[in-house]
Amino acid sequence: MLSWMAWTWPTALVFIGIFTAIGVLIVLEIRNPGGDERQGVLRLTTTRGDRLFISLLGTSYIFLAWLGLIGMPLWGPLALSICWGIFCFWKV
Repeated sequence: MLSWMAWTWPTALVFIGIFTAIGVLIVLEIRNPGGDERQGVLRLTTTRGDRLFISLLGTSYIFLAWLGLIGMPLWGPLALSICWGIFCFWKV
């Protein structure tokens, strides 16, 4: 039934990670309503969900640029993406 997509363990882990992050944001929103708005270095007023979206979008661009310019292996963009995610939740 799901043969139209190559479901591998790395693909499943990515989706599990995204859904886990959304679940954590739901729990944080229930405990502390309002989205924890703040203004960061980009001078945008962002919530936790906005910062998650910006970090996921940036991560996809990092991986696509790496694949287009350098190729395999993907440990480099993984490290860059982790640093980007930390930066997004810390400063954006």
